[in-house]
Amino acid sequence: MTKIIGLTGGIGSGKTTIAKHFASLGVPVYIADDEAKKLMDNPEIIAKLQAVFGDEIIENEKIDRKALAQIVFQNPKKLKKLNSIIHPAVKIHFENWLHSHKNHPIIIKEAAILFESGSYKDCDAIITVTSPLEERINRVMKRDNTSRESILHRINNQWTDEQRISKSDYVISNISVKEALKQAEGILKLLNNS
Repeated sequence: MTKIIGLTGGIGSGKTTIAKHFASLGVPVYIADDEAKKLMDNPEIIAKLQAVFGDEIIENEKIDRKALAQIVFQNPKKLKKLNSIIHPAVKIHFENWLHSHKNHPIIIKEAAILFESGSYKDCDAIITVTSPLEERINRVMKRDNTSRESILHRINNQWTDEQRISKSDYVISNISVKEALKQAEGILKLLNNS
């Protein structure tokens, strides 16, 4: 039976770096956010989103992610609506992906909103990546070329580190990337031996 290990952390915490490290160690990794973005190109999903959020989120028959983000990160009800469309599609996609990786003893499911989406319930263990707030903000500002204000909006729509840690089996403190990768390797050893 394949063990599903949830990997989560706030925006800019470095969870994708940790996920890539697990992948480099031979562990199959499912990046939920990347798959959700790909699913947004699905005509059926585009139609559902357009019906809910209007034509202003459509550009060249595709979803204008920036326009959509602007709408949902200002309004928790609309964010919930977006999630109610995307999460079921990601869940089905993940189940198919998992089936094709069933020969592996461990797989990693990386998701920013693992707890908020409820998908943590399907995990055998959970790893949370933490990082100081200012570092997270600076990383995301550089990575996404976006404003501090919009990042804080997104952070405020996610669980806090304390909330995530209270429901996690392992915590990786990402102050130094080198140290964080070492912590990830240590956790993988424990998981392989359990």
